[in-house]
Amino acid sequence: MKFDTIAAIATPPGSGGIGIIRISGPGAMALVPRFFGTSPTCPDPEPALESHRVVHGYVFEDQTGRVIDEVLLLPMMGPRSYTAEDVVEIQAHSGSLVMATILDQVLSAGARLADPGEFTKRAFLNGRIDLTQAEAVSDIINARTSGSLRIAASQNLGELKQAIQGSRDTLIELLALVEAAIDFPDETQELVPKALGLDRIRSVMTACQGFIQKYEDAHFLRDGIKLAICGPPNVGKSSLMNRLLEKERSIVTSIPGTTRDLIEESLNISGIPYLVSDTAGMHQTDDLVEKIGIERAKKHIAGSDLILFMKSAGSEISETELQAIVPEDKKIILVINKIDLVDEPLEDLPPALAKLPCVKVSALTDLGIDDLRKQITDLSMGDLADTSSVVPNLRHRKALERAVESLKAAETGFLNDQEEETLAIDIRNAADLLGEILGDTAGIDILDTIFSNFCIGK
Repeated sequence: MKFDTIAAIATPPGSGGIGIIRISGPGAMALVPRFFGTSPTCPDPEPALESHRVVHGYVFEDQTGRVIDEVLLLPMMGPRSYTAEDVVEIQAHSGSLVMATILDQVLSAGARLADPGEFTKRAFLNGRIDLTQAEAVSDIINARTSGSLRIAASQNLGELKQAIQGSRDTLIELLALVEAAIDFPDETQELVPKALGLDRIRSVMTACQGFIQKYEDAHFLRDGIKLAICGPPNVGKSSLMNRLLEKERSIVTSIPGTTRDLIEESLNISGIPYLVSDTAGMHQTDDLVEKIGIERAKKHIAGSDLILFMKSAGSEISETELQAIVPEDKKIILVINKIDLVDEPLEDLPPALAKLPCVKVSALTDLGIDDLRKQITDLSMGDLADTSSVVPNLRHRKALERAVESLKAAETGFLNDQEEETLAIDIRNAADLLGEILGDTAGIDILDTIFSNFCIGK
């Protein structure tokens, strides 16, 4: 596939030690003599460029012949480059003006300004990476926590690609047998035994369902997990939020009902991003403002992923009280606060509540807070110990869900001795949907959407 030659600044704007301008395309090497020389007098008509060997020199202004900057120039002949094309990188002193001036010289020499994500798009179109690896590049750049970085790095190494490709290969092999049976109807049972077809369909379906479950378990490593602090008034919810954040975010007083509206803040615990919220205290009240705050809190709790239900040490807690506030399907940690004020911090819990994780803390003195942080991360991570082959985004999950639908239809077809032509349609649909994740069968609209979210220069 032939492209024109593109160029862009590949480092963030602003002043710094080094800035990089990247050039890629069939004319990348031919542009160099127009603006680069190894001595400060003038550009070299035929500079000695060796692939993957750095050359020291100068970039010149075309109209005046003056030196713009002293640089290092790195030529990389395709396919041994990021885009699998001829690539030239210019390492100059970073600064908005000097970088823009050098880029102008490169564009004047015949390159075109790259579109957002165009370098990575070319790497994909030239077959150096698949679409999951291309998306991982953006995820690495935008990672906000060590957890999301770990997933993106795994994806960038091709671990998700290998897992998806293995399932797709299984379907393509089965499809070949089914299509052969269409051509040779008298040999259908020999070519595609029912047990073989069901076994392969079910193995791929199980793999796809596993990918979907991993998305459900791990997407918060990238998107963040919603953590709500709730409970009766004056149990220390605001103090706990401030302690977790290690800053004064919520107003703390001894007056019940101080927090009347939702307060949210970002939090990072052990590399996992959270959006922690301090909700209004739950109680019966005739105050209209408090009633509105309590209703908002209940809605927010229903939409949260993890609940910290707080009670004061020495107070009673009932299953009915908890059920009135927290939906049954939520992950809950009981937090018993103010243990520094009593000798016996907790009465015996009802059997249903005794099964829940429980942490005793003093938000005032920091006692037990580290134990609470550990319990939060343990409950958040669940059974997810391995972040390899994690499906990181919604596009992948939706394609997998549609693939499972096609696989279920194919499974029913095998069980009911359906015509091979119909079986072939369902199997091909599932294989194409897996190929859409990798980029093999992705439409141009999908590609444009993905790469338009990249920065220019990547």
